[in-house]
Amino acid sequence: MNHRHLGRSGLLVSEISYGNWITHGSQVEEEQALACVRAALDNGITTFDTADVYARTRAESVLGRALKGERRQGLEIFTKVFWPTGPGPNDCGLGRKHILESIDGSLKRLQTDYVDLYQAHRFDHTTPLEETMLAFADVVRAGKALYIGVSEWRAEEIREAKALADELHVPLVSNQPQYNMLWRVIETEVVPACEELGLSQIVWSPIAQGALTGKYKPGEQPPTGSRATDEAGGANMIRRWLEDDILQRVQKLVPIAEGLGLSMAQLAVAWVLQYDNVASAIVGASRPEQVEDNVKASGVRLEADVLKQIDDALGDAVEREPAKTQSPRSPRG
Repeated sequence: MNHRHLGRSGLLVSEISYGNWITHGSQVEEEQALACVRAALDNGITTFDTADVYARTRAESVLGRALKGERRQGLEIFTKVFWPTGPGPNDCGLGRKHILESIDGSLKRLQTDYVDLYQAHRFDHTTPLEETMLAFADVVRAGKALYIGVSEWRAEEIREAKALADELHVPLVSNQPQYNMLWRVIETEVVPACEELGLSQIVWSPIAQGALTGKYKPGEQPPTGSRATDEAGGANMIRRWLEDDILQRVQKLVPIAEGLGLSMAQLAVAWVLQYDNVASAIVGASRPEQVEDNVKASGVRLEADVLKQIDDALGDAVEREPAKTQSPRSPRG
């Protein structure tokens, strides 16, 4: 397993991190969840990502139990705050009250004294950004988080937050967006801003909720037990990519992956890892063998001709953000 620096910080994270959105505490029984975490640890993953809202806080608790007894200094544990975690009017958002109460709840559930990265799960348009950043600064100064990050923030929001973080001397080091071969909307503005400011991307859904595994075939019903058939397990997320024209293009990736000796999932994860600004790709799993397959993408180098073949195969199935100026992505050197 290779490791990369998170932003311009000294923190190293595993190129592939393990996330438990829609799996732990809901879709996957605890015994299986523990087996998946064990597989991640055994295969060199040191970075684990969760959020207080996942499975209504149960996902954090499952991860805490799964990592109990591991050497804490050898792990990077991430969590997030923003979405509702209770019925009260202050049980959501990025106000000071919610942030300071939420970090304590997360630490208790995760059974740790601190998290390596505490992330704003979305931008809060109802709370002054100054209040949010000062609360995060206090969390860091209290030793409850080492670094802070954001998730799915726009370029201008990240710029404003970074300016405040610098004034407060708080290490804002990352953004966590959705990013994969089919969904590239961060390339136009978010990635260039983060490169300039010294933030990395920790990307989620690198295999497009499973659409890039090739198991969904045009003209066929989704396989029984797959995510597309599970209303509680992300079916709404994956439906955007289950149109026959998109699936036909995805099938064109099969010979590319086979020619490289990779599974389709490995090709998809390797693709997002080709670029310097991506520090880590988050993978989820309902079975240990999925983890074992995905980790083999670490260290895979895709040459320029392969990247072009992928772009040609997917064509207009790729979703991009309209751009005033298109900033090219820089492959790892």
